[in-house]
Amino acid sequence: MAGELPDYYFRVRENGALVYRVDTENRQRRIEMDQIATINIRNGEVKPHGDRRLSDADMEAITGWMAQRTALLAAREVDDILRAVDHLNLTAQWVQTRATDEQLDAVTDTLLLAMHDLRTVLVRKKADRLMKGE
Repeated sequence: MAGELPDYYFRVRENGALVYRVDTENRQRRIEMDQIATINIRNGEVKPHGDRRLSDADMEAITGWMAQRTALLAAREVDDILRAVDHLNLTAQWVQTRATDEQLDAVTDTLLLAMHDLRTVLVRKKADRLMKGE
């Protein structure tokens, strides 16, 4: 393999990760991964695997990964919303230039309800922010 392997591997799952300690210092020079903990990113819980005690180095690596992961997920969330704005613009262009009557019949009510719901929430949240600013 090219380069050094990290000391820890984080297998991402929906609400966190499984944490493995990576070991190549064995007689066969095989990569061994020993599960040491389970992380729940939503509530910040770190559960040692089995009867294991986590070292300070383990906890430092885990908390560092959790901070990086939380920042990454927040950035992705904003990026997803900005992509949705692009899709709305592309949808408006499609409706104006290429959509057939049958296609519009299939999507109009659903789009209007979704857009009305989004507008209602955005207006309410903006009003709440403005009221806090006074």
